[in-house]
Amino acid sequence: MTAPSIFISHGSPMFALEPGRLGPNLRAIGQSLHGITAVLVVSPHWQTRGVRVGASAVPETIHDFGGFPPPLYQLQYPAPGTPALARDAANLLAQAGFEVALDERRGLDHGAWVPLRYLFPQADVPVFQVSLPQHIDAAGALRLGQALAPLRERGVLVVGSGSLTHNLYEFRQAIRDPEYAQQFVDWVRDAVTARDIEALVDYRHRAPHAERAHPTEEHYLPLLVAVGASAGTDTARLVEGGMSYGVLSMDSFAFGLPDAAHTPQEPAA
Repeated sequence: MTAPSIFISHGSPMFALEPGRLGPNLRAIGQSLHGITAVLVVSPHWQTRGVRVGASAVPETIHDFGGFPPPLYQLQYPAPGTPALARDAANLLAQAGFEVALDERRGLDHGAWVPLRYLFPQADVPVFQVSLPQHIDAAGALRLGQALAPLRERGVLVVGSGSLTHNLYEFRQAIRDPEYAQQFVDWVRDAVTARDIEALVDYRHRAPHAERAHPTEEHYLPLLVAVGASAGTDTARLVEGGMSYGVLSMDSFAFGLPDAAHTPQEPAA
């Protein structure tokens, strides 16, 4: 099968214990997918000089956060790796002009394993990560996704894991005007629906409250990876996640889902 590409808002690490609205929707997507050979995840929690591809046969579960309840650190996601597909991904990236290297020691950060606990709770689908290059911009993230797109034809689910809004300062404060975050989310939803890739790349100048929603870009860029890995014929669907803590959007988008995946909703035109 041709696997989908998905952008997932992974939110706080507590998402692993608090599924909210998004968790069941991801579980429904996972149950609708058949013939997935592996999952490739690009997460903002692995940034490197150049691109690195995780090639561990047994990637560890990385608890790359602090100050959370002890049960969170006891969670494991023991999915196998897939060194062969990692090498193939590295070759595609090199052909696209990226500086790339394999990393046989890197495990799965929480941007990968937390949402995968809902998509594939049995941890029985091989997983590997591709790093997000330091200083990459939106156009570069789109190109990264385009380079990885051929893997979809081999059943590889391409996941860009980030956050549709990501202002951590406001996440910790009492914000008087949280509606700005929803205005940004609505703009992105419209742009994704229209497949306005130019606008999504130039979001910093076109979207309302873009710099406030993303003081830094690393949690937005995985959306461009998922869009880049998608095809123009792929239907874009909203995967509802709601708004956590007033300003942290959990809304996600899937491209090229099978028709049987009925739980996520298509963005309103």
